[in-house]
Order: sequence, then structure tokens, then C-alpha cells
Amino acid sequence: MSVDQYKKEVGMMNLEKLIESREGISIKIFPVSDAELLSRFEQLYTGAVNDVLREFCLLNQALPNRIMPLREYRTVAGFAFTVKSAPNAKVSGEMEFRTQMLDAMHENAFILWDTSKDEKATLWGGVMTATAKGLKVKAACIDGGIRDTHQILEADFPVFYKYRTSNGSLGRCLITHYQIPLQIDDVTIKPGDILLGDIDGVLVVPRDIAYEVLVRAEEIKENEKKIFSWVHEGQSIHQITEQGGYF
Repeated sequence: MSVDQYKKEVGMMNLEKLIESREGISIKIFPVSDAELLSRFEQLYTGAVNDVLREFCLLNQALPNRIMPLREYRTVAGFAFTVKSAPNAKVSGEMEFRTQMLDAMHENAFILWDTSKDEKATLWGGVMTATAKGLKVKAACIDGGIRDTHQILEADFPVFYKYRTSNGSLGRCLITHYQIPLQIDDVTIKPGDILLGDIDGVLVVPRDIAYEVLVRAEEIKENEKKIFSWVHEGQSIHQITEQGGYF
């Protein structure tokens, strides 16, 4: 009996489509350079891009509002570089694996770190910031703790985080994976997706639709310029809505 016949006989589940949906990582090439794509996203803001994602029927793309910007950042955009850690008493092997992860970080990356809801340790600090900045990483988003905050601020490196504490990670948390799909609450993030961060938080734009979302968000930005001008002219709400404006 072949493997396929055996599966059919015993009723084994066919999970190929689910695996592809959850674990497949896009390598889509954009019609513009990566640098231009990110630069144009950085001329926008998360609210406008989020409205476009709603038009694409994607309502769960903003990371949880427990994740806050360390400063009141203007928009920063990069390609998702994902990291997964979890609370763990194990220490051996941690530094070697962290070194591998750092070696894999690349220019224009936006680090997204899932700490498995850790509440006691910090996964990002001054040395990690200096290292990332040296690698031309764009920003870091940690769903967990940071420390060495003065060093991060002095480095002028965008960081989004959940809490601050002096507790280090070694002996408290263990990095388990990097560059894998992540699930943070109801938001799915895959390596290579576009991440936007600003004063209103962090937003995930799936890579496969990133260029289409960009172009539409640019249209919205231009439309809003008209709406603001109508408001400043003193036009009524009725006049503005008749011209296609919104509030």
C-alpha cells in the first residue's frame, strides 16, 4: 500500500494547505526598489495605511496597543525580521544561538520580537541597540521588556516595547527561533512583511500586497490634503461630504 493510499484508508488529515497558509513566506519582488518602497511608506502614517488594509478586508494588522513607542516617532518602515523567545531557566547555548541570530540580521530589517508573553525579563537593551544600528537595522518592536533605556535614547534608534525593567534575559528567557512566522494575539507576522511604526504603534503590511497598499495609501494622503484645505477654508460638513470628503 502506498503512503497516499494509507492516508486515504486511515483518514489522516490533509494539512498541506494549512501549512502553506500559516508557514509560507512570500518572496514577492516589488516593481520599485526595496529602498524606494520603504522611503515612500515612511512618507505616510500608520492610520492611513491601516485604513487601506481595511479596504483589503484585513482588520487585524495593528500590533496590540500594549506595545508603545519609546519616543513620539515619525514613521519608520522596514522588512520584518522575526524573533521568538520564551521564559526558560536554561542558560547553555543561549549566547551561541543569539550570535547566529545577530549574524542573520540585515540592512532595512525591522525586528519584531515575540517573547511568549514574558513579564519578567528584558530582551532588548543598549548593546543590542548598538549592534542593530551598526547593521543598519531600521527599528525594533519588542512584545516584552527593554532596559538600558538611556543608551537606547542616546542612540536615537526607534524602539517599541511593552515594559521596562533592569532584569536581563539570561537565565530567565531563551531565544528559540528566528525568521519564522509569528502570531501575536490576532496578528500574523511573517519574515519580509512590511512593518510600519510611528507614534500610534506598529502595523503589519503583508508582503504580497505591500505595493498595492502603498499606492492606495498615497492616494488617501493626497485626498486628505484636499479635505484639510476645505476645512481651513471654512466649508460646511455638507459641502465637504458632497465633494467626497470624510471625517
